[in-house]
Amino acid sequence: MHRIHRRRAPRAAALVLPFLLLAPMAHAGDVVLRTDLGDIEIDLFEEEAPLTVANFLAYLEAGEYEQSVIHRSVGGFVIQGGGYRVSYEDEPEGEILAVETFDPVPNEPGISNTRGTIAMAKISGQPNSATSQWYINVGDNTSLDTEEEGYTVFGEVVGDGMDVVDAINALPRYNLGGAFSSTPLRNYTYPESATLDNLVLLDVESVSDFTINPGLNDAWYNPETNGQGMFFTVYPDGGTFFLSWFTFDVQRPADGVTATVGEPGHRWITAQGTFKGNTATLTAYLSSGGVFDAAQPAPGTASYGTVTVTFEGCNSARVVYDFPDAGVSGEVTVQRVVTDNVPLCEALLEAAVTQ
Repeated sequence: MHRIHRRRAPRAAALVLPFLLLAPMAHAGDVVLRTDLGDIEIDLFEEEAPLTVANFLAYLEAGEYEQSVIHRSVGGFVIQGGGYRVSYEDEPEGEILAVETFDPVPNEPGISNTRGTIAMAKISGQPNSATSQWYINVGDNTSLDTEEEGYTVFGEVVGDGMDVVDAINALPRYNLGGAFSSTPLRNYTYPESATLDNLVLLDVESVSDFTINPGLNDAWYNPETNGQGMFFTVYPDGGTFFLSWFTFDVQRPADGVTATVGEPGHRWITAQGTFKGNTATLTAYLSSGGVFDAAQPAPGTASYGTVTVTFEGCNSARVVYDFPDAGVSGEVTVQRVVTDNVPLCEALLEAAVTQ
């Protein structure tokens, strides 16, 4: 008989895996588990299990589900996580740490542990002991509805997320000791020493209700500068997003001046890709050379890196960029140059909700 238990872990205790194998505040709403195998989107049951949903979101807001580890997988039964994470930048590098837990959340049973639901793990014999660890049901595990006074289901996987869950559940499992006695590993060959790259890691993120729409088509700029601007263009029928990011100097720089990105006095980056929800994921291209309004010399364009645009509203966006060849990466917050199109954006959002 399978049971969903969590092992006791001291508050903020560190678990450093030896990798010596013993054998082969977000608002209540949607969240997404982002893994290297794909995304798992989850609808949360805030009405049916309000305390449990609030508890889950509290760990999300605290950052305890960043680089979280799927430490347990049982074929045809569950995958389990939320108990351990990779160390942060200001912590010992490359360690697996136990999540710092909050006070236990009261049990809220009532929804059945059917395939695709997410529920809380707890300590055997203690029905109100759930803290950070959760599991996703791979099969119909209705026996868990009554064991240990019932395991609290607080959401369900939607879309094609179960394809990702099944892929994780199908990975080979190995005994790494302790709570990692049935851990799925990727791209691993026994008896090599396993590394962090072999673990199934994930980030849990809130899914915004905001949806990219053509009302965002406009000129945007970084208010902390007076020369960094970009144009956004949304093509809803094709689900594509186009960005141009440029800087032109009023006067040509002196000979011998160099630039980290592009040519001195002329830096024009374009990016295009797809969007989903409030986020556009783009491939960036650098155009260089050429003379304005002249056919020759012809400018050149080359793939340059990536840009991600995440909208927080109709007049606020975060642009994250990574240009490896130039060794340049970072993020900027942008807003519209003028707000004339904000009402259109808001109207399109409202229309999308009512459809």
